[in-house]
Amino acid sequence: MEYLVEYGVFLAETVTIVIAIVLIIGSIASMGSKNKKQTEGHIEITNMSEDLSEIKEGMLEEVLSEEEYKLLKKEKKQQEKSKQKEQKQRLKAQKARLKAQKKAVKSVTSPDKQTSEDVEKTVETSDATEDSSDQAPNPEEKGRLFVINFDGDIEASEVENLREEITAIVSIADEKDEVLLRLESPGGLVHAYGLAASQLSRIKAANLKLTIAVDQVAASGGYMMACVADKIIAAPFAILGSIGVVAELPNFHRLLKHNKVDYEQHTAGEYKRTITMFSENTEAARKKFKQELEETHDLFKQFIEQNRPALDIAKVATGEHWYGTQALTLGLIDEIQTSDDYIVSRAEETEIFEIEYHVKKPLAERLTFSVHSAIEKGFLSVWKKNIESGLFK
Repeated sequence: MEYLVEYGVFLAETVTIVIAIVLIIGSIASMGSKNKKQTEGHIEITNMSEDLSEIKEGMLEEVLSEEEYKLLKKEKKQQEKSKQKEQKQRLKAQKARLKAQKKAVKSVTSPDKQTSEDVEKTVETSDATEDSSDQAPNPEEKGRLFVINFDGDIEASEVENLREEITAIVSIADEKDEVLLRLESPGGLVHAYGLAASQLSRIKAANLKLTIAVDQVAASGGYMMACVADKIIAAPFAILGSIGVVAELPNFHRLLKHNKVDYEQHTAGEYKRTITMFSENTEAARKKFKQELEETHDLFKQFIEQNRPALDIAKVATGEHWYGTQALTLGLIDEIQTSDDYIVSRAEETEIFEIEYHVKKPLAERLTFSVHSAIEKGFLSVWKKNIESGLFK
């Protein structure tokens, strides 16, 4: 027992020293970065097409015989040469078309230098080259698929990253491109998820197709985001729906009254406060609070109706949630499919890029988190050892 006490004192002293060191280093780091932006971040782009191709190539090399693999490599090389040849032809036709168009424009601006027959001939040449360029296959015309992720908490705190990712995509994407959002969220604050949904609306405003994939859950505010999509796909047992509004809080009025503690709250405006945690709540206050919840629910339903007009909102806006297969029947989603299946299915026809915005945390914050994790693991380790040795019963 004496050993245990000594060990506890030693552990407490060690933790105190470590915390003191972290606070000192954190203070120095904070002072050094006082005038620097703490929210500096950068966009990271991963070519998922290349990653998938490498995985496939590695698997084929392992499962095929040496002769079969060599033959496959030869066929692939021929296909790549054919693609490169087609691309060169397309670029050559495009250059000819642009040259003919410039010549046609020049002839219109300087009619005295060319006869009408020359102009007609130039226009015909322009049309012919344009037709030839249309016939030539263009691998770039198939568009790109941009993949982004959103793992939502109650405050939808990832909306800041989402904003930067969408801004980056919109700045380079065109109408041939598509955005896939892999969404996971049980919902949270109304205004926070309202902003997240508004960020997704920017994608559609830019005339880009938006597909949202739900592998596990998109409920309440999560579904508010999902309904913005042109297409919603979900795994068979993903949870969707929960189109409702909830608010709950404890009331300590009787506890304060029992302990003879007075609580005062002063407001200007009849409904500045309705339900509170410390005052005695009246029926009038409860009625007003309930009215506010109903109004929020109505706005929620209107938003979903605007984005999915075919949905029977009266049937699904009950606060209930459903699994993927049930959600498909109700019209909450459009297809049963996981995000992985969707990405793999598109890999053959388009280039796929994953876009992620990363923020570099300040040194003090990183140190604090690391030490906190270390201390937590240390205590758990000691507790586990003591449990195993039978010291705590």
